Amino acid sequence: MSEREKLQKAVETTIAAGYQLNSEAFEFLYKAAATDDPTALMNKALQKIEELRMKPLFIDRSLLEMVLKQPETIEEGQVQPQEKSLESPQQYLTQGKDFFHPYAKEVEANINVIEDPTNKLSSNGTIEEYLHYFKDRFKRIERLLRQRIDVKAATPILEALKSPAKTKLKIICMVTEKRESKRNIILRVEDPQARATILVAHNAPEKLHKKVQLLLPDQVVCLAVVKTRSTLFLAEDIIFPEVGEKPRRRAPEPVYAVLTSDMHVGSTKFNREAFNRFILWLNGKYGTGRMKEMAGHVKYVLVAGDIVDGIGVYPNQVEELVIKDVHKQYMLAAKLIEQIPDYVEVIISPGNHDASRKALPQPAISEDFLITLQESRRVLSLGDPCLISLHNVEVLMYHGRSLDDIIATAPSLDHEHPEKAMKLLLQSRHLAPLYGGKTMLSPENRDLLVIERVPDVFHAGHVHVVGCCNYRGVLIVNSGGWQEQTEYMQKLGLIPTPGKVPVVNLQTLETTILSFI
Repeated sequence: MSEREKLQKAVETTIAAGYQLNSEAFEFLYKAAATDDPTALMNKALQKIEELRMKPLFIDRSLLEMVLKQPETIEEGQVQPQEKSLESPQQYLTQGKDFFHPYAKEVEANINVIEDPTNKLSSNGTIEEYLHYFKDRFKRIERLLRQRIDVKAATPILEALKSPAKTKLKIICMVTEKRESKRNIILRVEDPQARATILVAHNAPEKLHKKVQLLLPDQVVCLAVVKTRSTLFLAEDIIFPEVGEKPRRRAPEPVYAVLTSDMHVGSTKFNREAFNRFILWLNGKYGTGRMKEMAGHVKYVLVAGDIVDGIGVYPNQVEELVIKDVHKQYMLAAKLIEQIPDYVEVIISPGNHDASRKALPQPAISEDFLITLQESRRVLSLGDPCLISLHNVEVLMYHGRSLDDIIATAPSLDHEHPEKAMKLLLQSRHLAPLYGGKTMLSPENRDLLVIERVPDVFHAGHVHVVGCCNYRGVLIVNSGGWQEQTEYMQKLGLIPTPGKVPVVNLQTLETTILSFI
């Protein structure tokens, strides 16, 4: 049995026992395998854990060290449960020349493209196509809502209008208007057959008012209402399509995915020094010992759009361009990306600055722009949004253009916490529910922006501010970017967080944010 097979057997033994190794413990086991049987070591560690009253969630390095060196002296209380999911080790950054033996180099890539819009786009932008598009959106989200036990018996608006006064009903509808009137909130809603007016009274419960604040135009929801003597309904509750609690799919071995976006190559504000440090880190030539261990487990780098800064995307952009030719911008981006180790799989999708159509969904970036990159290394280029499986972990990758509209519409959201806006998209089960804002939508035959399949990881960018959280079993990550504050950002009051990179352990979904500033 090879050293790698022994190590894999030890990991399988650990998982079978209901535990997992954190990254430091795995690296220790990897090194220990050169002189000791890793499975025997894990069995000793598991035996000691069973003797403890407080069981750890993760097995850490200190336990394995004690088992290997002084197994007879381990006492209860020396191993603490670990629930840490976020770390920023930038204060420890150093460059070194230590020996680097990447674990991921010996691991075969496991990528499955589940959804990619590139070859499914056929819209001509006619009024009839828009009508069909919104009908399709309504039908798909209605189906998701009716999967809920409390919504299955929802009544069409036309029938609800015929109901007697004081009848309690639930209606599935699309919000067409929301406005305040004398401290009350009035909603105009519709379904494919009829329209209705809903009143949210000023004395309604605070919980209901908080939900109303999150309502977006063109959003499909279920409303619990009471019929009045007129055609008016009084709102009692709002039920979002939501994502149900779900078990997370996990990778069978500790491989990592780097989630990044918004390189904006060609901009004078692109922080090339920080990105170079990032490349050095991936090659094991930069960072602390722990960071280098993590680098050795990176198997995937996902870039969620805005690889280049483009031309003429925002007012006076040309004044902040160091490269004013989009082809040359991609050529420089290719030179940077080709330095990523060849055993690391690179997956890219477009953003609103890239050389792709601006309307969502976007096809993959044309090969005409990526030819330099494709000649130097293998890159998987997909559309926006796309759904992929990496070692059994499903990742929804979306640039995030609609986040600007969501943040501008919902009073409780801001650019400083993009993960909260992404959470609302999950609750809406749609990536761009609001029509008519900054986000252009193409009326395709099928609304490809509906989130029908709930991912394990929801990855977006665009906002240039890093943020992450967990919501009902989904890891939400906004990857920030690599561009310093532009004059346009300054006018918007947007303070970016360049050079911060989320790294996800696909076996545990533990997320670490590294800073290369």
